[in-house]
Amino acid sequence: MQWCTVLRPTAIAILGLALLPASAVSQQKSLKDQLVGAWNVVAWERTAPDGTKVHAFGTNPKGVTYFGADGRFFVMFTRGDLPKLASGDRTKATPQEAKAIMDSVIAYSGTYAVDEASKAITYRLELTTFPNQAVEQKRLITSITADELKHTNPAATAGGQIEVTFKRAPTATN
Repeated sequence: MQWCTVLRPTAIAILGLALLPASAVSQQKSLKDQLVGAWNVVAWERTAPDGTKVHAFGTNPKGVTYFGADGRFFVMFTRGDLPKLASGDRTKATPQEAKAIMDSVIAYSGTYAVDEASKAITYRLELTTFPNQAVEQKRLITSITADELKHTNPAATAGGQIEVTFKRAPTATN
């Protein structure tokens, strides 16, 4: 009789563990492992020091961020409504067209490191379309799931802070 009272709770516990999703039983992925891959931009907003909300890439921004397992990354943000150049040749943009593009696109790449404890990403920029930002930069991860990433740039070059939301990009198929 005593064996039944010992075995029954043990059997129930083992059965319960077997029915849990694998992710609940296995060790959680590191923050860096969760970041690896491509992410599409769905929201980009800068809060200026005076509290003004700025949408430099419009209310429907486009772009992608990619984190490689090797510690390299790239970022590109653009307006979803960029106008086409009248000449069809990027080297022959009018001054107004060139300004519209410069105001609406940014891209940069380099290496990154993740601080698991502080949930921070440190970017070391090697290439950028805005040379003034070619310094080490931090992003603070405010939330991350398998399908969504939100981070904040607490020290935007234009002042204030930037909040960006990404959705995991679908896997490419051939």
